[in-house]
Amino acid sequence: MIYGYIRVSSDKQTVENQRFEIIKFSESHQLRINGWIEETISGTTAYNKRALGKLLRRVRAKDIIICTEISRLGRNLFMIMDILHLCMEKECQVWTVKEGYRLGEDIQSKVLAFAFGLSAEIERNLISQRTKEALARKVALGITLGRPAGTRLPLRKLRTDRYRSVIIRKLFDGESCYSISNELKISYNTLLHYIKRLREEGEIQSIPDKYYRIQCMRDAIMEMYHEGRSAYYISNHLDISYQTVQHHIKDWLAEQDEANKA
Repeated sequence: MIYGYIRVSSDKQTVENQRFEIIKFSESHQLRINGWIEETISGTTAYNKRALGKLLRRVRAKDIIICTEISRLGRNLFMIMDILHLCMEKECQVWTVKEGYRLGEDIQSKVLAFAFGLSAEIERNLISQRTKEALARKVALGITLGRPAGTRLPLRKLRTDRYRSVIIRKLFDGESCYSISNELKISYNTLLHYIKRLREEGEIQSIPDKYYRIQCMRDAIMEMYHEGRSAYYISNHLDISYQTVQHHIKDWLAEQDEANKA
């Protein structure tokens, strides 16, 4: 089996250039790519946490992994050495397009693997050093790094904004913030912050923010309490104090007692 491996570090980069180079290379060597592995992730991330790790577990003897350059495998010396050592143990090969290397199980491959990994690590350290120096120079010139204090991203640029219509509809249907955050797989506190922004910009008209937040918090506490969650678990999940959780549960139990007596 012959696999084409493509990795980019961010969404701003495209995989098409690497794919084109691998296809052109394989055609010139009369090879047929049997499978493609593409991922958008930093080369410093451990390979066993990447799609590359799954590929390395799947390869067999005589298989070939083709990538555009050795740094696509990783930018850490020991990581690249580990990857190539694993390939050697499985008797598969790593071919690179730009450098034209054929890394197998011979001694030359081991020497090249060390040299490639070392150069990739030096390059990464140089990039990191240049970035730090540029930031330090801006600070020395009195330039404030990052977003100016007191400014906020527009709602449309927040990740949560893609659920805007769903969140508003569910709120008007009477669903609790806790159930909405669970269903949409977003943080409870992130949802509360987003709802606050919606109300500030006139998307939702409701009770004052302080009381709205308290009511949402209480609803979430009681939902989790009825699910059998402990007060300690609730306080950690909602990022509020243990005493606050106990206070709301105690108040709710007292209200239930009063209702039963009536």
